[in-house]
Amino acid sequence: MTGEARTGTLHDPRLVARLVEGAQRGDALAMDELLGILAPYVGRICGPVALQDGADAAQEALIAVFSRIRQLKEPAALFGWVRAIAVREALKLAGQRRRQPTVPMEWEEPPVSGDLQLASDIADALHRLAPEHRAVLMLRHVEGLSEQEVSALLEIPVGTVRSRLFRARRSFRSAWG
Repeated sequence: MTGEARTGTLHDPRLVARLVEGAQRGDALAMDELLGILAPYVGRICGPVALQDGADAAQEALIAVFSRIRQLKEPAALFGWVRAIAVREALKLAGQRRRQPTVPMEWEEPPVSGDLQLASDIADALHRLAPEHRAVLMLRHVEGLSEQEVSALLEIPVGTVRSRLFRARRSFRSAWG
């Protein structure tokens, strides 16, 4: 998957820039169209990190995005800015639930029937990881960010990213097997 497909920038950058500028001016139609672009992207980020609270995290992230949209200086930076907000909200909600019992993860799109067991196994393995580990795995392997980019996004040292990735991969393998 290319970086463009992951970030949602397959949308025309000029259109996105116009929508951001409209949203910054308070244009409800621009906000609505921008919401249609951002909601699936934010959901893909929040779901694997916050698990059963993924929808709530996505909602909180989108509220934060639109309440702070005027702070975005460069429309071209939209997806990176939104990603940072989404990860923070997902980690916040996942941390709040950390010690509470979990329920099975809801999938945004139901897996193909042949993949139901695989999807269930992946969800089970993810549930066993700490939220911080799910976040680095998702950012590194789903979003395709480098360790340096993950470090900057989560505001932690690169060495911490590497150790969390190591532990997350080891824990995932252990839970998988």
